[in-house]
Amino acid sequence: MDAIDIHTHVVPAEFPAYAGRGANPRWPQMHLASDCRHGNVMIEGKNFRTVTDECWDVGRRIEAMTQAGIGRQVLSPMPELLSYWFSDDDAVAFAAHVNDTIAAMVARAPDRFVALGMVPLQNPELAARELEKLMRGGVFRGVEVGTNVNGTPVGDPRFEPFFAAAEQLDASIFVHALHPAIQQRLVGPPMLANFIGFPCENAFAIASFMTSGMLERHPRLKLAFSHGGGAFAMILPRLAKGCDMIPDLAQRIGRSPYEHARRLYYDTLVYSAAALGFLVDSFGVRQLCVGTDFPFDIRDNTPLDPIASLGLGDAERKLLHSDNALRFLGLGG
Repeated sequence: MDAIDIHTHVVPAEFPAYAGRGANPRWPQMHLASDCRHGNVMIEGKNFRTVTDECWDVGRRIEAMTQAGIGRQVLSPMPELLSYWFSDDDAVAFAAHVNDTIAAMVARAPDRFVALGMVPLQNPELAARELEKLMRGGVFRGVEVGTNVNGTPVGDPRFEPFFAAAEQLDASIFVHALHPAIQQRLVGPPMLANFIGFPCENAFAIASFMTSGMLERHPRLKLAFSHGGGAFAMILPRLAKGCDMIPDLAQRIGRSPYEHARRLYYDTLVYSAAALGFLVDSFGVRQLCVGTDFPFDIRDNTPLDPIASLGLGDAERKLLHSDNALRFLGLGG
């Protein structure tokens, strides 16, 4: 029960009525089912996702955690709630509600939960100020951000004010795939975006942090990426080859892409012991943390099994179970 799951999500049991100016059709609403164990998150009058009460019920979360061998969860918003398409005023108001929900859950079981909130990254300067407020409150260790903000990769220099503040505040930043760029290339049901689009989206985001020079300019920035960093482990040798061939690219990145990659963090949510072993070889055993995508359907219900199958020693297994996550969160390790 020492394992820390850095990739879990929260959806509030209810959303406040829209109180801003004019109208905001994308302001979420919650329609609870008659059994109160499920709810439909309604956006623009359509059911975006049906979720269970594990999204907001502390007791139900702890029960599921215990079954999976998880000692602590890092709580972050369902990515669609990040609301980068809102006006500044709407974004701040909505983020306050979601962050208050997360803080209240942590307060009910502080030994089982750690908080990552949300900020309006569509306005980087405002996001930096909101992050400072969150960190000053003492409850949040950092925030979750999407891989892109309305189509702009999160590593783009326009977001420099936010990430400079995050580095200065020693905030932990969990980067989650959001609205994959390649959805129009997928053939099949919409949920393919989760299985094919998300890994590509994560790779784009990591590459953008490197090729923009963001990582070189902010070497103490703490970033963790969902879904094992997606396809980036396969892209890494190609990016390194590109640096050998293109002097301008090498100058932008500043140092070997391998060196950058081995100071980022990644979750273990790859559904395969072989894939996880490849990530350990690519990124190092000190950079991987347990991740499940709890409580959604795509979650890994047995997240510790692939780690157990790698044949690691006790010290290395402890790194993956907890110590790496503690270091990412600034809690020791």
